[in-house]
Amino acid sequence: MTTQHTRWSQFGVLITVFFFWGFVAASNDILIPVFKHAFNLSQAQSQLVSVAFYVAYTVGSLIYVAVSKTLGVDLLNRIGYKNGICLGLVISAIGTLLFYPAANAGSFNLMLSGLFVVGLGFSLQQIAANPLAIVMGDPRTGSQRLTMAGGINNFGTTIGPLLVSIAIFGSVAAGGTEASIESVKTPYLILGAAFLLVAVFLKFSSVPNHIDLEGVTESEAQDSDKLIHKPSALAYPQLVLGMIAIFVYVGVEVSTISNLPAYLEESHGVPASSIAPYVSLYWASLMIGRWTGAAGAFDVGAGAKRMLTLILPYLAFGVFLAVNSIARHDVSQFYGYAFVIVLMIAATFASRGNPARMLLYFAICGIVALLIGMHTSGKTAAVAFISVGLFCSTMWPCIFALAITGLGRNTNQGSSLLIMMIMGGGIVSWIQGAVADSHGIQFSFIVGVVCFAYLAFYAWKSSRLLRAQGIDLDKLAKSNGH
Repeated sequence: MTTQHTRWSQFGVLITVFFFWGFVAASNDILIPVFKHAFNLSQAQSQLVSVAFYVAYTVGSLIYVAVSKTLGVDLLNRIGYKNGICLGLVISAIGTLLFYPAANAGSFNLMLSGLFVVGLGFSLQQIAANPLAIVMGDPRTGSQRLTMAGGINNFGTTIGPLLVSIAIFGSVAAGGTEASIESVKTPYLILGAAFLLVAVFLKFSSVPNHIDLEGVTESEAQDSDKLIHKPSALAYPQLVLGMIAIFVYVGVEVSTISNLPAYLEESHGVPASSIAPYVSLYWASLMIGRWTGAAGAFDVGAGAKRMLTLILPYLAFGVFLAVNSIARHDVSQFYGYAFVIVLMIAATFASRGNPARMLLYFAICGIVALLIGMHTSGKTAAVAFISVGLFCSTMWPCIFALAITGLGRNTNQGSSLLIMMIMGGGIVSWIQGAVADSHGIQFSFIVGVVCFAYLAFYAWKSSRLLRAQGIDLDKLAKSNGH
């Protein structure tokens, strides 16, 4: 098998869109309190910000499938991957432009419409960009490239809220000051302009517009005679089970952070004004884990990869400390978190580059972290819940890679179906909230335990399904030098 090196110039351009996804998603948390005050909303009504944004992914994926079926050919195969991302960026830019008339009219519904359109654009970008990231080089390092892209995504989640807060409130330290709805216009108009600039830059870049998905599938298999070729992506069991996995993964990731502030306030008396650094560390934990998993994507020797696996997570932790220091938060209380990162690094080494094994080990760690948080108190419980971010960090690329491996010409359809399941972020969060109302906030994290349990099952099952199709994940990992 000929070794393909990662095309870094193309990949570097592609991951800019991953940054924007994280930037906007995390910045929505800044909009919620602003909208709540400006429009006199209840807490439930203010959460419509998240609902509008995440539901858009599902609607966008359904539109993609419907259009492809109407055309009789996959949409991205018709218009091209690069063109698809550019179109998605333009759609998102239109969504940001809606913030201007919405602010002038004082319309909450129009604001939600703007966020919904931004999410629609993001759904098309994700359907195209995720498979591109996997095939931009050796397919054997596809999940590591997707992990690296996810790390850039979480760099966006780390600095997005900070920059948007500065734009809206004038200074990070003034986070508790009043903000008019007019102040929301400028940052989102700037964001829309950035979307358009990136679309133009991407259009004239060397990022490929068409990719050979059948060739990728052949290169994944050790025994091509066992490959299965089906007319629909839904005929592949690794994808169907993977759709459920994406649903519960996004669910546990979002529901844990959504319920963490209530837990900190109720159980530890942490006031709302002091919760920000805890929430920031959770998002940064995803960045820490993804930077760690990304080490395998570099075209360097095994020794250098091991060194990067040790260095990159603490570099990401340093970004968290720096950003929060700029935000004038006391970061000294989080220095001990460096020892928790050691456990995540150990699990990464133990996985030896196999996405199924990494998913299994991280799911087990997630279960342990939640159980510790549920049965302890004080700082131990808080750190345990926050560390869920570490163990969720590489799950998206692992699940995505496992689910679309072997799909061939059905890869795009499979990708759109996986993106559709992002709606789990809203539904699982609602379920945990209902459990919290009836059984208490600390016990409610049992919902996350159930989610991680399914992910451990999927890790075990998917590797066996792929082996039956002639694809041995361990051999792929070994051939890549892990």
